[in-house]
Amino acid sequence: MDNPNFLQATWYLLIGILFVGYSILDGFDLGVGILFPFISKDDKKRAALIRSIAPVWDGNEVWLLTAGGALFAAFPLAYATVFSGFYLAIMLVLFSLIFRAVSLEFWTYDETRRPFWSKAFFVGSAIPSLLFGVALGNVVYGVPLSENHEFAGNFFTLLRPYPLLIGVLGFSAILLQGSAFVTLKMKGEIREKAQAFVKRLIFLNATLFTASCIAHIHAFSLERTNFIFWICAALFVSALGVGYSAIVKENDIVLFVATSASFALLWGCAGAIHYPRLVAASNGIMPITAVNAASGDSTLRIMLIIALIFMPLVIGYKIFVYRVFKGRIEV
Repeated sequence: MDNPNFLQATWYLLIGILFVGYSILDGFDLGVGILFPFISKDDKKRAALIRSIAPVWDGNEVWLLTAGGALFAAFPLAYATVFSGFYLAIMLVLFSLIFRAVSLEFWTYDETRRPFWSKAFFVGSAIPSLLFGVALGNVVYGVPLSENHEFAGNFFTLLRPYPLLIGVLGFSAILLQGSAFVTLKMKGEIREKAQAFVKRLIFLNATLFTASCIAHIHAFSLERTNFIFWICAALFVSALGVGYSAIVKENDIVLFVATSASFALLWGCAGAIHYPRLVAASNGIMPITAVNAASGDSTLRIMLIIALIFMPLVIGYKIFVYRVFKGRIEV
């Protein structure tokens, strides 16, 4: 397998950063959506939960669009294979996200059908939270590819044990992120319930991560020598430990930073396993990598210049927005 050049490796890293940013930022509001029916049965408290994410949730989803656009421009072959092969799953995710956005608005104004919109908000948050992890599990584990690097399976090919385990791990990480955010933003009974969720979810994440490591070693025995993976794994466990200590000490900012770091380190583990592959093949075909899927160097160079100009502006704007809407939400 050829090693990527500087531009190819840089765009591999930048796209990874975009997905990490999406996971951390949209992860907490997806987590709030999953918790929505369980953390409170009172409409006033649910309205407060919606207010906690209302100013930022749509901006958070822009990170997913940017990551998809960057993947299309930098590695078009990988984009074509994944988005055509996972077509049914991706459409299910997109319709869920649309339904989720609609339910947020209608829950506020359509008071007579609020129970329905509460369920819609939950379903629209839960389906993407699971399927994102399943998709990542499939590209790491490998999917059947034709000689032209076209997906050669079907929807049920994606539902194998290893990708499903990664999907459940991602789902629990999003739940943890949402619970940590509610703990940070809310007061009173809602915050106390979120704290209880955090304590359970930290142990659940640690258990699922251990199971995922065992499954990975069983599937890819040579990966035992991947030291970057094990460093990220150790840091992941440490981040969960810091998060548990923070919840005991009721340091909500440290808790949220720790859960965000643990989410980023999950991506670090996946990147350490997968680099420089973009889509692994399960049937002996050459995988899609950062070398054979990349656009030309001139395209990557121009894109890098644009990214270096505009990414700091976008990040600065996001920091500004979160500073404007900082503080706890009261019922």
